[in-house]
Amino acid sequence: MRHPERVNTSSPISKRERPRWRHDFGLFWFAQGTSVIGDQVREFAVPLIAVTVLHVSSVDLGVLGAAQWLPFLVLALPLGVVIDRYRRRTLLIVSEFARGILTLGLAVAAAAGLLGFPLLLIAAILLGTFTVVYEIGHQSAIPSLVPRDRLGFANARIQATAAAGEVGGPGLGGVLLQIFGVTVTLAVNAATHLLSAAALIAMRSQETRPPTAKRHFFGELRTGALHVMRDPYLRANVGFSAIYNPFAQWVTLLLTLYAIHDLGLEAAQVGVIFSAGAVGALVGAASASRLARHASVGRIMVLCAVVECTMLVLIPAVAPSWPALMSVLALAVIMGVNGAGTALSSVLLITIRQLRTPDELLGRVNATMRCVTYGTIPLGALAGGFVGEWLGARLGILVGAVLCLSTIVWVALSPLRGVQSLDDLALDFAATERQAPAGGAKAPSEVK
Repeated sequence: MRHPERVNTSSPISKRERPRWRHDFGLFWFAQGTSVIGDQVREFAVPLIAVTVLHVSSVDLGVLGAAQWLPFLVLALPLGVVIDRYRRRTLLIVSEFARGILTLGLAVAAAAGLLGFPLLLIAAILLGTFTVVYEIGHQSAIPSLVPRDRLGFANARIQATAAAGEVGGPGLGGVLLQIFGVTVTLAVNAATHLLSAAALIAMRSQETRPPTAKRHFFGELRTGALHVMRDPYLRANVGFSAIYNPFAQWVTLLLTLYAIHDLGLEAAQVGVIFSAGAVGALVGAASASRLARHASVGRIMVLCAVVECTMLVLIPAVAPSWPALMSVLALAVIMGVNGAGTALSSVLLITIRQLRTPDELLGRVNATMRCVTYGTIPLGALAGGFVGEWLGARLGILVGAVLCLSTIVWVALSPLRGVQSLDDLALDFAATERQAPAGGAKAPSEVK
């Protein structure tokens, strides 16, 4: 394989431009942080509402978990093409307003006593649809907001803020549910998304509209998928998440049931456990840039896979006979270490994706990635629900965690293991286009 051309990471940026990108990235960063808090409150509270208020079964909980992620499987690819055709910030604003209004509608339904499982299921699908737009759009927007040599910095800050939101989100959701009830919890969630939309509107820069020349939808769809398939590092990237994510969802879904029904924990205590996972994620994300500069990226990736998976295997060791405080502390440590590994690997995977993809393809590439990596999550949720119903939550967690160990094998055998530095993976797409012979130029998606 031809060694990729390296990017000159000293991209010039004038003093006049610097304050603008810092201002806009600051607002973007704030919007993402408030959005994450809302996501985490909702993702934590909805299963708890289903278990403690609606008293659903393990299978129903699996169906609800699958519904939240199903739009990634069905809609991620076509929405990726849409995101590359329109101004990304506009789409982010629309998605945040939509999620805010939908969640506010759930709060009104709860206040009126109309909140039931069918309504919760429909809302989960609609919220998941707009989440697809936001997830693909916000990752695709980052390279246009910051200089190329600051991508690692920006991704680390975004991931650290996501982790910080995950710290407060579950804890806030647990406290709100336990003290104020369902209506207030959902109303707070709605407010975070509306605040995020307001921050995005306040950004100064005028986003350039993508070229309006005649474009073929399915051809664009194919270009994004081929770019991922032809790049060995992107294939390894997508495989890592596609294997780990469904089993992690399987385990965390059943952990909610296990904590409430078997360990006898309260909503606020379960919130502490998931918040501890986010504390670990904050540490992992904050250390990503420094570790990537001073250690082999490949070794870090393998270590992350080992840490993430083995921690999940330890969850069933927490027995129902343990005192509640001991159970909370043990699960908090387990989830904290797991979160650190997950966040660290996420920063590296996202940065690799951006370094290997030209800006005009980012929406479609992120969509392809999300379709596969998040599209497998509904399968994990459904499988976890059925296995939990059959074997019980504790054994169901063990089965999912053992299957998750296959992630370690994938990473250890992939090209990611041999990566020494992120700079080794960076491609200079402009240089590639200049050097390509006339009439036989290769598209960026064909660069290996």
